Amino acid sequence: MLYTPIQFRNVVLKNRWVMSPMCMYSCENGMANDFHFVHYGSRSQGGTGLLIVEATGVEPRGRITNHCMGIWNDEQEEKLQKIVEFVHKNSESKIGIQLAHAGRKGSTWNNLQISLEEGWETIAPSSIPYHPSERIPHALSTDEVKEHVQYFKKAAQRAVKAGFDVIELHGAHGYLIHQFLSPLSNIRTDEYGGSFENRIRFLIEIVDAVNEELNDDTALFVRLSGTEYAENGWGIEDSVALAKILKEHSVDLVDVSSGGNIHGAKISVFNGYQVPFSSQIKNEAQVKTGAVGLITNVEQAEEILQNNEADLIFVAREILRNPYLAIQGAFEMKEECFFPQQYTRAKISS
Repeated sequence: MLYTPIQFRNVVLKNRWVMSPMCMYSCENGMANDFHFVHYGSRSQGGTGLLIVEATGVEPRGRITNHCMGIWNDEQEEKLQKIVEFVHKNSESKIGIQLAHAGRKGSTWNNLQISLEEGWETIAPSSIPYHPSERIPHALSTDEVKEHVQYFKKAAQRAVKAGFDVIELHGAHGYLIHQFLSPLSNIRTDEYGGSFENRIRFLIEIVDAVNEELNDDTALFVRLSGTEYAENGWGIEDSVALAKILKEHSVDLVDVSSGGNIHGAKISVFNGYQVPFSSQIKNEAQVKTGAVGLITNVEQAEEILQNNEADLIFVAREILRNPYLAIQGAFEMKEECFFPQQYTRAKISS
């Protein structure tokens, strides 16, 4: 299964390997540069079915650090378009972008909040900092929440113009969308807080607004934290319920991660530790899912797919270590996979 195609709208991935979005902390003013061109270009030569560009801020305050990527102006869009064009021209990989807003977890460096002079005032659904030592974030007004829906919409419009095949909305890891989902970080009393239906409203409005910018040539994924590992917080049952609703709103796949919203949460980490969340969401919500989290080899990836626990395999650290993971896995399994024509003399015959 790992080397069989899969289709989302009109987007056909040649195999089930996905490079997860991973922050590179290498931008100035949110702009991609030569490093990103080489980084994403080299990964596209590794046979991966889909590459997803790192968390990309939909406005300046949406970045995690002041060296994170953005897509709120024309110049940023143009830099990203060059990367997309290279990937499309020189590989069989599709390429996506993760649209994100850090919310209260922004304005940091090395996981520590930086000064207002170096950074910015953070925002959140409620005036609750991620860590007690941090500045209290600005709680968005109802009108400001609606304004942020439009930031995502405009960013999606730019991403489509840049030629991305997939847009992923970052609703995990304690960033702004996740902050709205969780009753531990969202204590609002307006239409965006309180009940489950109200807390998911921000994400659903973003999904609907982004879909207005998409056609069948661009697929839509949403990344969720299956659980935040905290009593009375966002849990797997909530994620299943939300996934059912996302499916009704034309979301093509739920990328299932976990944690990130509650400082000091106790997480037991082991190979494939998040796969059960993907499996439960896939099978109970009847949606396509992606599994991520310490998936490091082809046998493990194939087993996840064969067990119907996910539809895509998202790989992060392992693909930093080995950009040719998909190709090498194809050699092991004697499967067909893209191989750069320039490197043909190094191809292992099956």
